[in-house]
Amino acid sequence: MKQRGLIVGILVVVAIMMTSCFGSSNEPDFVEADLLGLWQETGTEAYVRFTSEKDDTGEYKYGREWDESEDTFESDLKPYGNGWFKYKLVKSDLTEIHLMDNGGAEVPKIYVVTKLTDTVLQYKDDFGTTHSFDKVVEKN
Repeated sequence: MKQRGLIVGILVVVAIMMTSCFGSSNEPDFVEADLLGLWQETGTEAYVRFTSEKDDTGEYKYGREWDESEDTFESDLKPYGNGWFKYKLVKSDLTEIHLMDNGGAEVPKIYVVTKLTDTVLQYKDDFGTTHSFDKVVEKN
């Protein structure tokens, strides 16, 4: 009888330990709304804008990117063509699906966000390269 009680006690302790392991995560949980707005890649003339405009599915929102050092400006981008992307942020996984004019191709890119504040956005790409952006204060 004592042996049965000991086994039940051990099983209860193991079950509690397993649930606590599954319940906690070291992965940061960033908020998609914090991405909204215009960001400039640190030390460059490359920009990215995250908007709240949803795609037809409602699963993704639209964004745009351009590089003014290549004489490309936001106003040059054809709606829903080159330079546009759909995005979603789940915890720290930022998925961007880049839209292409040629044949309507969509190119997925997945990043891991490492920092997201009111003024700084940092993420790593598949190659481990960190990209850093500063929030641009826009004039109304």
